[in-house]
Parts: sequence; C-alpha cells; structure tokens
Amino acid sequence: MGKQEGKSLYERLGGIGGITTIVDDIVENHMSNPAINKRFLPLKDDPEHFAAVRQHLINFLAAGSGGPEHYTGKDMLSSHKGMNISQGEYMHTIDDIMKALAKNNIDEQTQKDVLAIAYSLKSDIAGV
Repeated sequence: MGKQEGKSLYERLGGIGGITTIVDDIVENHMSNPAINKRFLPLKDDPEHFAAVRQHLINFLAAGSGGPEHYTGKDMLSSHKGMNISQGEYMHTIDDIMKALAKNNIDEQTQKDVLAIAYSLKSDIAGV
C-alpha cells in the first residue's frame, strides 16, 4: 500500500501550506508564460486585486480538494464568461499547473487527479 493511499486530495497536496505554495508557483508560471501572461501580468499593477485573486485560487483548490477552507468566489463559468479564453490558452494553463505540481514533488496519481478536475472545468472556462 502506497503512503498516499487513503489520504484525501487535500492531504496529498500538502494541506493549506502545500496548496499555497503550489498556487504561488502556478501564478508565477502563468506570469512568465508568453502564451498567456498578458492575461495575468496586469494583476501586478493592482496588488489588492492580485491578493484577492490569489486567495480565491488558494481557497478554490483547498476546498475543491477536500480541505476545510471555504471558496466564496464566483463559479468558474461566471468568472470566465466573456474572457474568450482559447483552447490553446486553456492548455497552457494546464501545463503551468502540471509544472507547479511536479516542482512540488506531487506524486503522479495526485497529478492525474488534479488534471482530471481541471479537465472537468474546461467547458466552464474555455470558449465562454
């Protein structure tokens, strides 16, 4: 039996500390990814909005992975509607997420579980 078996996704991601680090790495990946950074770099000009978006991302991932945190932001469709995110941009965000998970030594099965969740949200994010 693997050491991760029986643990929640939240636990496998390292709890709130691990998730916070992963989100910070995802955001940094997005900021430095030339295919999508135009959507994220403007956040640096508004530190208050950036902090709110960052906290929403942390809470979304924490709550969605079984943690005790509460996500109070908009649903995915409402928050992405009108942004016209292309399929290619969506795939770049997925790549950035996977890079952040790998950087934080998240095991392969947990990466697959996160990937499955990300793909389940695709229709509420890309092309809306």
